[in-house]
Amino acid sequence: MTRLLRPFGRAVTYTRWLHLLVAIVWPSMWLFVQEAWWIWLAAAAALAPAGLVPAMRTVEGLQARLLLIGHRPDSGSADIVVAPSASWSDRGRLVVWLEARLLVGCTTSIVTAQLLFVTVDLVSAPLGRDFGDGGLFLPGHPWWHLLLVPLALVTLAVTVVASGHLITALALRLLGPSPAERLAALEARTEQLLERTRIARELHDSIGHALTVAVVQAGAARAAGDPAFTDRALDAIEETGRAALEDLERVLGILRESERPVSSRPTLTDADRLLESARAAGAKVDADMTGPLDTVPGPVSREGYRILQESLTNVLRHAGSVPALVRIAVADGTLTLEIRNPLTAGIPGPGRGSGLRGIRERAALLGGHARTGPDDGDWQVHVELPLS
Repeated sequence: MTRLLRPFGRAVTYTRWLHLLVAIVWPSMWLFVQEAWWIWLAAAAALAPAGLVPAMRTVEGLQARLLLIGHRPDSGSADIVVAPSASWSDRGRLVVWLEARLLVGCTTSIVTAQLLFVTVDLVSAPLGRDFGDGGLFLPGHPWWHLLLVPLALVTLAVTVVASGHLITALALRLLGPSPAERLAALEARTEQLLERTRIARELHDSIGHALTVAVVQAGAARAAGDPAFTDRALDAIEETGRAALEDLERVLGILRESERPVSSRPTLTDADRLLESARAAGAKVDADMTGPLDTVPGPVSREGYRILQESLTNVLRHAGSVPALVRIAVADGTLTLEIRNPLTAGIPGPGRGSGLRGIRERAALLGGHARTGPDDGDWQVHVELPLS
């Protein structure tokens, strides 16, 4: 019983009925001027050209979202489209929707009105009262007519609920996204997932680098016992932590505002900041940068910066204060990144570690390739990224 009564406790049940009544308001007003059956045919004929107007799809979509499925007009629901018609297929489906809405609305209003009249007749007949032209002729005043009142009310309730479900199903079919719109939405969702994966990788690189520098600096300061060295270590920790906080704020801003374009991410032109941070942490970094870094395309330059950051983080984390060679070259349509440091027992072997996997994934996404692992007694990260 509770399940049967549940629809009548939902506001959307009544807003769907209202949606159907709205569809027949203007033909009904016309009927007050002139009562004729052909008015409904004229109303149906008038809706056909209206459905060819692109903006009409927006109007109908907003109504359907609000009244049929209970979503706010500005919600991100993709069940019903509110964009203007973009093709003749969209216009054709809209014309069918307008005609179907008029037909279902007209039928529902007539049936519900008649059921209401029948209910009034069933109640009034045993009392001997005449309320005028009713929907049902009942001779005499039999008391048992009152027993039919629940049946009439149940039929009325079923009509309201069923017509609401019917018009909602039609709206999802006729006002829903076209195949082209579904494909575009799928592509946008894929891009969003890829962007979130990239953001997670950036957080790993940025925060991991900052924490590694802080741990190495704090340990070195404690071991040195030199106030001047401790001051320099604290300065390095502060600078690296501030940069990590900026990255964190930017990433959180992107997550909060998914529609905002990604911008202001560091590129290889900011590589000096990474090199200084690594040097402050104790690594002896020798850098060789050749070629016009400022001409490297944005996506390549940003990913190159993250690859360099992860590589220097691995040097500090696994090798400590050792000499490291960084070579960045732009030539022949290729960006080459090479980071080498003496091989120690603490460095993971090839293919291990999420950071190394992230380096290879970044390179593959840009059509390049990366090699990580031992090479002539050194640990090497060698990455080549095409600029085109």
